[in-house]
Amino acid sequence: MKTILIILLLFFITACTTGHVTREVSEDINISVYFCPRDNCSEVLFNLFNGAEKVNCAFFELNLDNLIDLLNQSSKTSDIKIIVDNNHYGALSNFSFVKADNRKALMHNKFCVIEKQGRKFITTGSQNPTSRCTFENNNNLLIISSNKLYQNYQSEFDELWSNIFGKGEQVRYNYIRYGNNSIENLFCPEDGCEERVSFYLERAENNIKFMTFSFTSNKLGDLILNKSKDVEITGVFEKFQSGSQYSQYQKMKDILNVRLDNNSAFLHHKVFIIDDSVVITGSYNPTGSGDRTNDENLVIIYDKEVANRFLEEFEYVWDYNKPL
Repeated sequence: MKTILIILLLFFITACTTGHVTREVSEDINISVYFCPRDNCSEVLFNLFNGAEKVNCAFFELNLDNLIDLLNQSSKTSDIKIIVDNNHYGALSNFSFVKADNRKALMHNKFCVIEKQGRKFITTGSQNPTSRCTFENNNNLLIISSNKLYQNYQSEFDELWSNIFGKGEQVRYNYIRYGNNSIENLFCPEDGCEERVSFYLERAENNIKFMTFSFTSNKLGDLILNKSKDVEITGVFEKFQSGSQYSQYQKMKDILNVRLDNNSAFLHHKVFIIDDSVVITGSYNPTGSGDRTNDENLVIIYDKEVANRFLEEFEYVWDYNKPL
């Protein structure tokens, strides 16, 4: 409780001194968390989409046949709209409900807004609904029942559907309380993902754990190295990305308790866990393009139950990737 009180106090101080405008609301929220491939994320999404009156999604890539067939059939009677990155549009270009972005930078989101049986949901996380991301890569998928987040994500989707990429209005409700918990929501580049991740990492009191596909942000890497003097740091990097001269693995590997993943596919998470109570996840990789050019979304969740689920996944990934 002490950690979150400090974070909340500093959150509002920062809002007043840096120009970050806080739009706080409260509501009832329910969060379900799934981890691919251990959970059947394809079946989870299929069951959520099946029978929905509206499914509006922004996916970097989509190639799961069962979802494509379902969305195609549903488009005859329901509000179905899908946006994909232009690099993955070809196989979907014959569907009238699918659009692509128009920029070299990536439309890297993995989110949906859904209306079903009088309820409103959003999905987010690191999972692209593709065969590899669902059945081989390590990923997370969140389904959140929330009217306010629904409005945030619907507004962002409407911008993308109107061909507004790489810019747009700042998020409508960026800070939502539910009970003793909270969610902060951002869309990048307009909301400054790196700045807010930095804000929360800087205020860690006990530990920081992370699982990252691509981690090249010098600002966040240097911050973690500096925090390691006072808090415990453990992290897993995707091996495929770690050889780059820009990877933060290169500066951390001989100093901190970090390791590479041994998954023959990818460690595709984009996750930070702070003091075992705050989870940062979404489509945002801690990179320059993730912060400044790509279309991305991010949630920062203070909820011990959600954090416990992510801690379980971290331990699974950490143990799975013990050095051979």
